[in-house]
Parts: sequence; C-alpha cells; structure tokens
Amino acid sequence: MTTRTFRIAGAALALGLTVTGLSACGSDDDPGSDANATGGGSSEGKKIALLLPENKTARYEAFDKPMFEAGVKAGCPDCEVLYSNANQDAAKQQQQAEAAITQGAEVIVMSAVDGKSAVTIVQNAKSQGVPVIAYDRFIEGADYYVSFDNKKVGELQGTGLVEAMKADGKTSGDIVMINGAPTDANAADFKAGAHSVLDSSGYTVAAEFDTPDWSPDNAQEWMESQIGSVQANLVGVYAANDGTAGGAIAALKGGGVDPLPPVTGQDAELAAIQRILAGDQALTIYKAIEPQATDAAKNAIALANDQKPAATAEKDGVPSTLLDPVVVTAENIKDTVVADEFYAVADICTPEYADACAKAGLS
Repeated sequence: MTTRTFRIAGAALALGLTVTGLSACGSDDDPGSDANATGGGSSEGKKIALLLPENKTARYEAFDKPMFEAGVKAGCPDCEVLYSNANQDAAKQQQQAEAAITQGAEVIVMSAVDGKSAVTIVQNAKSQGVPVIAYDRFIEGADYYVSFDNKKVGELQGTGLVEAMKADGKTSGDIVMINGAPTDANAADFKAGAHSVLDSSGYTVAAEFDTPDWSPDNAQEWMESQIGSVQANLVGVYAANDGTAGGAIAALKGGGVDPLPPVTGQDAELAAIQRILAGDQALTIYKAIEPQATDAAKNAIALANDQKPAATAEKDGVPSTLLDPVVVTAENIKDTVVADEFYAVADICTPEYADACAKAGLS
C-alpha cells in the first residue's frame, strides 16, 4: 500500500466511510475489467480538487468552474471534482486544501489567493503524495502551471493605452496606474509588463496603487482620492483588470471628469465589453478561459494517473503552458468574444447598448 493510499484509507475510516477504488478512470463498457482501466485498476474515477480564489472577479464562478468541470467530465466521466472558493481568504484556502486531501483528492488544482502562502499548501500536499497544479496564478514548487503570458498581458495593456491616448491627441501627460493585488504573483507580472512600455512612452506615471484583494471598491476609493491632484493633466488610466477599471471609471464619473481618459482592463467581463462599446473603457484583455480550464483538467487527470503533465514551457522551474492573450477593443469584439461564443450578442446588446452595438456591427 502506497503512502497516499494509506492516508486516504485512514481518513476514510476515521469518517466511518468505506474506501472503494480510487484508481484511474477507465472505459464505461466494462466497469469491472482492469484491462479497460487507464492505470490497470478499477474504473471508478478519482477525486480532483478545484480551489478558486475569489468571486469578486466574475470569471471564476461563471466560466472557470463550469469549464474545468466539463473538461474533467470529458476526459474521465467517473472522476469527481471537489470544488471550493476561498472568497479572497488565504487561511480559508489552506483549510479547503486540507479538507480536500482528507476527502481523498488525488490532485489539487489551485488558483492561489496569496502566492507566497500557497507555497505552504503545495508543500503540505506534496508531502502527502498529492500533486498541485497552479491554475492561472503561479505558485512556486507546483507540479504544473497553466496560465497566460502575464508579462505580455501587461505589455499589451500598456501598448493599448499608449495607442488610445495618442488617438485622443495626447502625446504627453499624466497616467495613474491601478495595479492588481500585491499578494498575486501574476499582478507583479502585469505591472512589470505595463511599466516596460509606459516608462519609456513619454507619459508620466503620476500615481500608482496596488489594489488589495483586486477589490473594485478599493480601486474606486483610491481613484477618488487622486482626482484632485491629477485631474488637470490626466490623460490615461492603467487598470490591471476589469473590476478595478470599473471602480476607476465610477470614481472619474463621480468626480466630474469629462471626457473620460482611456482606461485599460483585463478578463473581458461582460460589463467591460459594454463599457468599451459605450466609450467608457478603451480596451480589455481577452484570455480565452476554455482552453486554460480544459488544459488544467486534462493534466489533472494525467497527474491523478501518475503521468507527467503535458507542458510546452517552463516558469521558474515549473513545467508550464502559457497561452496567448488578445487585446479587445470596440473594433474586434465581434471577432473575439462573440466569435468564440464567450458571450452571445443578445447578452451584450441589451437595450441600453443597442445604438453602440449597431455602430460596432453587432446588431
């Protein structure tokens, strides 16, 4: 009996449960035949834990969770997904990881609330024979990492902001930067990528803020506090994602800033797509979630079966797959989020946005 099997059996007995086969998922044609099981054992599926960080960002509950579950079901119909959302609480995420291990998770797929504290979760899981996939947000020491090229995301945001400011006829002036959460390793990459463009752009970064918890409310409050000192020469706002962009735009409107300067974003949230059509937000970054979630599901199944993940790159010693982000503006909404069926035209083009949709060729 392996260490992992012993641990699972012990946990189950402590809970008064009977442990059935936790070996690889096999063919549905003959559930009792070892020959039809991928790993040569019972065809009963394994348990895979999915731990997401928060629900203030719309994508996790609306897209990542169902798409990951669909990917697992497609690759292993008998596998079970143990899902938890930490609501931006790092301690809660650690408890959820421990609970998943106790429930018999063979693999943990985790988007970390706090990249540094998540290292402890990874170490604890691996000491008990449970591999960890870092999903969307990098975690040092993970067995596999799938995300997007996050420095490129920042570079695209910075380049898009410069192009939008120049399109407005502004060749100099002040920018404010509303970055992501200081606990998120990805936020540091977005920030570095944006700075690599903006610092040599001829514009001045007049003020900068790292947004706790990626909170739109925190972003709005900070932007409100800056309007008095930057309004006279403000020509652009770098916002690291669509939630912080929404907070910044609300603050600018509330502060009487008219016309609005170009504002960036990320995640292609529905509200952001509508703000782009309305002219309130210049751009967002579309990161197609389905291939990311499907890749994580595929490699979770592989790791559950003691197989190596299929990596195409490496980040800080961790086998990785880094997907390509895409800039979305009013001009290419139809060719990106609509063409990929990320949103239906009917979802975007509510009566409030009917005229803007017609102008963009969406109606």
